[in-house]
Amino acid sequence: MNKEEQVMMALRDVFNKMAWLNKFKMEDSLKGYKPTEVHCIEYIEKNVDSNVTKLAESFYMTRSAMSKITKRLIEKGLIESYQKQDNKKEIYYRLTEQGKVIYEIHEKLHKEFQERDKAVFEQVTVEQFDSMLSFVEKYSKHLDGEIKKMGMDMKTE
Repeated sequence: MNKEEQVMMALRDVFNKMAWLNKFKMEDSLKGYKPTEVHCIEYIEKNVDSNVTKLAESFYMTRSAMSKITKRLIEKGLIESYQKQDNKKEIYYRLTEQGKVIYEIHEKLHKEFQERDKAVFEQVTVEQFDSMLSFVEKYSKHLDGEIKKMGMDMKTE
């Protein structure tokens, strides 16, 4: 197995372990909410004037698929839509009080997971972080190019 294959296998393995470890607490604390719904709530809270287009781009989904998710979140009372005075065409989203509760639970869990994994990250040097971030950025740009080659640029779909 070459280095590239080792890296890809290791990344998948780490991601799968992390997802498996986090899954139980997430499911227990956020019963009745799908991961995509929770991450949509997180995005809306962290990004002012979130709309279907911005959400779809962020999640690499179609606007149609994201519209279904936002509709479900509205029905569950987690988000509400609004329009700006100067732009009655565009619909934006913000969290309701109930949505903010879900957001806070999710954030608390992330902090808990960060605390659990802190021992590893404390051992990583600045240079190692910079190297990892550089690799992730290069790989992400490569994947963006591959998506565009397929004629599926999610940033404009």
